[in-house]
Amino acid sequence: MKKWILLSLLIFGTFLLIVTYYTFSIFKDRHPNYELSISFQDLDEKEILVGFSKTDITPITFDTWSDQNQNARYEPKDGDVYHDLNKNGKFDPVWLAGFHQNRPASGVNDPLWARSIVIDNGGFRLAFCVIDMMSFGNDEVISLRKRIPEEWGIDYLIVSSTHVHSSPDLMGMYGPSPYRRGVNPDYLEFVNQGILNSVEMASKNTRPATFRVFEDEKQALNLVGDTRDPQVFDAGIRVLQVLDKDTRSTLGTLLNWGNHPETLWSDNTLISSDFPHYFRKYIEEGIVWNDSLYLEGLGGISIFVNGALGGLMTTHPSIAIEHPFSGDIFKEANDQKIDVQGMALAKIVLEMIQADQGFSFDYSQFQIEAKSILLPLDNRMFWLGAWTGILDRGFAKWGHIRSELAAWQLGIISFVHFPGELYPEILNGGVEAPDGADYRIAPVEIPAIRSKMPGTVRFFNGMSNDMIGYIIPKSQWDEKAPFTYGLSERPYGEINSVGPETAPILHKNILEILGKFNLNQPTP
Repeated sequence: MKKWILLSLLIFGTFLLIVTYYTFSIFKDRHPNYELSISFQDLDEKEILVGFSKTDITPITFDTWSDQNQNARYEPKDGDVYHDLNKNGKFDPVWLAGFHQNRPASGVNDPLWARSIVIDNGGFRLAFCVIDMMSFGNDEVISLRKRIPEEWGIDYLIVSSTHVHSSPDLMGMYGPSPYRRGVNPDYLEFVNQGILNSVEMASKNTRPATFRVFEDEKQALNLVGDTRDPQVFDAGIRVLQVLDKDTRSTLGTLLNWGNHPETLWSDNTLISSDFPHYFRKYIEEGIVWNDSLYLEGLGGISIFVNGALGGLMTTHPSIAIEHPFSGDIFKEANDQKIDVQGMALAKIVLEMIQADQGFSFDYSQFQIEAKSILLPLDNRMFWLGAWTGILDRGFAKWGHIRSELAAWQLGIISFVHFPGELYPEILNGGVEAPDGADYRIAPVEIPAIRSKMPGTVRFFNGMSNDMIGYIIPKSQWDEKAPFTYGLSERPYGEINSVGPETAPILHKNILEILGKFNLNQPTP
């Protein structure tokens, strides 16, 4: 009997050691001792060099399929069949990120891009690349930084995602089932190489630049909805047009607006960058409709920079889009709707620029601050996802993930970069403490971030250098009944959030960062 007890204890102890070793291995820091700390300030008015570039990162080799019952789920038992394009006898799909698992791509509607801008003031060279993806984690961004050759002269690389819901899964949680990772390692490397190629070309294309800045707070409000109270938006459009100082031709344009690129919605199975594709296209090429040119394009390379998406900023199927010239209404989620949405956004921008309703400058000061942030991982489903290998994310400190914040100023404009989907009330004001919230505390994330940003035109970029999910005001956190705003069940955002302490930590740290900026701002 004692032998059986000893044997059982030995087996259990061995099992426990294996589980412990596996657990610590799976959660190990992917970049031990890495800590970002950047602080640069040059208050002299200098000529700025800027370069733009873009690289196609659309998947080129994958098996397609036929969705017999049109439910955007691959179900062979219901008659769905795959097309073995590489003739290897198995299904090699691209799993699309967003909405639900088991949504393979059936083709391509429009290309995906890595689009970059490099800004060089002679003392600091900033590279900013935006990819048409759902997300790109901080570990992946750090790995890319380590691959940048010294001769490119890049002092800091920012990688941001448009957060499009019709792009390949780079998170892992959108594979064929909740238990299988959806990331294709070969495609991830293809994206990595695309980012590096884009940054390299932009760094080689730098030219002395002139800047034109525009913003409109109201005209795009009808193109986005808020699916969670309080009704606060980041619907203002902010535009940075960069001209070649000598030729006056457009080098490129940054287009900043806050909305989920998911207008195609959950039944779509075509790879697409959603409305940003048409937004950028019409800005570059102009708006042609019914064989007539309505507005001339700017040329150059346009980059869509997403804003604050939390609270679930989205153009869901209940929101109709009006054609800006014909007045026709588009409600059904399809490629026509995203075309019209992109056209409507481009019309606002092109008319602002045509009317010269903005500011311009040639010489500029430049300041930048960036730092690593540790965030407690309170979401146990994220723990489970990492432990099972669905998510590839380590701990910088036990129970804490490494993320990142950044802010920079160029003359009269400023940028803040956040690592996820920020609720707009934290950015623009309007945080509430509703009845039914779990913590029953006064609002924590005040004052509003944008109120503390330097400059005249203040850009905000979410999903930047990381993707940690929703960043929710702690006073609005709501997992337990009774639920806020009369809801019958808990709201969606908390399910995909790192935890309730995320917003207070990030808010506190970004205010500290912004407090380091010079207050003697140039006037437009």
